[in-house]
Amino acid sequence: MRNPLWFGLPFPLLPLRLWGEWSSTADRSRWPQPPPGGGRPAVMIPGFLAGDPSLARMAVWLRDGDWTTVRSGITANTGCMEPTLAALEDRVAQAVHETGHKAVVIGQSRGGCLGRALAVLRPDLVSTLVTLGSPLRDQLAVHPHVLPSIVAITALGTFGMPGMLSLSCLRGDCCERPLDALEAPFPEGLRFVSIYSRSDEVVRWRACLDIDAEHVEVDVSHVGMGVALPVWAAIAAVLAG
Repeated sequence: MRNPLWFGLPFPLLPLRLWGEWSSTADRSRWPQPPPGGGRPAVMIPGFLAGDPSLARMAVWLRDGDWTTVRSGITANTGCMEPTLAALEDRVAQAVHETGHKAVVIGQSRGGCLGRALAVLRPDLVSTLVTLGSPLRDQLAVHPHVLPSIVAITALGTFGMPGMLSLSCLRGDCCERPLDALEAPFPEGLRFVSIYSRSDEVVRWRACLDIDAEHVEVDVSHVGMGVALPVWAAIAAVLAG
């Protein structure tokens, strides 16, 4: 039976679950067949407090399927959305130019929100968007135990620490463009799939149900979205289609 909620790391079984999800793709012989890429670019955007290494294993898997994987350049994903999105846009545009193909964008958590904004603003660069546990309908739709970390980072950014989001980001003063793109209708002709979990211990799962997306449910933790075998199988099915 699916556990309706894993209340963060203090819950005694969550570390065991995370270990099981991490180990499910630790052995390459257990990897599902990667979808055929044909040299097309696949851009992976990490989640809040995470960087590109968090999706490195998935990148290796996709390269086995002849995808040209593209790093986001994000080290912790705690920065203001506007400059983060602008830098990401440059990287994706370069990859599209070099390969001659529009990109598949895979974003975990906050990375999926950035991916949606990118697809809305630059539909000429994106063919498919896949989000993993992303709070697309409300970026603050998280469980209470997660809020202190968001408040702390926002406070640091508000008081001038570089690389941190601030209150102006949340109000939209400096991030009006990406925040508007998050609420805008998704472009026609682009595929949009939101993979979510009802047992997500960080994001409230209903926030993942963007009205413009196809919804695919898996039973994994939020942190495990990038490494859990069921998620990879779901991504393979989406990209193969």
